Amino acid sequence: MPDLSTNYLGLALKNPLVPSSTPLSHDVDAMLHLEDAGAAAVVMHSLFEEDVRNDELMIDRFLVHPDSFGEAAGHLPFGHDYRSRLDGYLEQIQTLKSRLSIPVVASLNGSSLNGWVELGREMQAAGADALELNAWFMPGDPKLSGEALEEHHIALLRELKTVVSIPVSMKLSPFFSSLPHFVRQIEGAGAAGVSLFNRFFQPDIDLDTLGVVDRVQLSSSADVLLTMRWIAILRGRTGLSLAATGGVHTANDALKMLLAGADVVHMASALLQRGPQALAEILDGLSRWMEVREYDSVAQMKGSMSQQNLPDPSAFARAAYLNALDSFTPPAGVRY
Repeated sequence: MPDLSTNYLGLALKNPLVPSSTPLSHDVDAMLHLEDAGAAAVVMHSLFEEDVRNDELMIDRFLVHPDSFGEAAGHLPFGHDYRSRLDGYLEQIQTLKSRLSIPVVASLNGSSLNGWVELGREMQAAGADALELNAWFMPGDPKLSGEALEEHHIALLRELKTVVSIPVSMKLSPFFSSLPHFVRQIEGAGAAGVSLFNRFFQPDIDLDTLGVVDRVQLSSSADVLLTMRWIAILRGRTGLSLAATGGVHTANDALKMLLAGADVVHMASALLQRGPQALAEILDGLSRWMEVREYDSVAQMKGSMSQQNLPDPSAFARAAYLNALDSFTPPAGVRY
């Protein structure tokens, strides 16, 4: 039986499969089922900066300054037992830590520089083993430079690291002009790892109503290729833990990420579609593939096909683009 253990963010994990941030972590029973199916750790659903700020505004409006509303103050729906989103999130950390035997990673999602990352201190106190900082900022202003955006992310990370001692992983988008350089900056600012990549839900246009709509679009196995390429490029060029996320639905998907150099493989869409059995199936597939190819451990396999370890490093660079175009042939029966 191959040794599937790995190390992520300084945490010793029994295997590399980690359910990523989804609504599933609201349900403790669902988390227990994922652990039973083989999950090595869990990343909680994100606590959004906007939700915390809205709670703060409501508390200020109804509890701190009720006199400004005259008779309405007698009908306030809030009391001393009012539970904010933060209260609920911290309780969920404590509950998961008391029920699970695997590490629990809390998730912070926001973008401003107004102190919201101090919430990390409370998450650490509640028992979180690590934190994932999901700093998403939509750069729609043409006056905002790429350098300024990178500095914004680094400032968030540094602020968070002033209030927590547990490991912090930064979840990044693929839209940085020089990802390896930015990852090096993140490492210098105190991160313990990076998660590649943040998968954004894109707005759509409804042609019947002519309105903009938000739809959740789950990933497919084709989505692993972008992450796999950048994991392969980063492996050996940074000391950070590397988490691959987006499109892992099968054992083959997970194997590609590990061969490229991922320390862990995050899963979301497959779990939402197929439940905990997706984890068990992938773990079984990993073990069987490694046995057939005589790999003794994930550690032995991990990064063996990174860019630094390939005889032809150009396979993950521009040459791959040229080769793909040159090798394309039209489908049989299609005439031009």
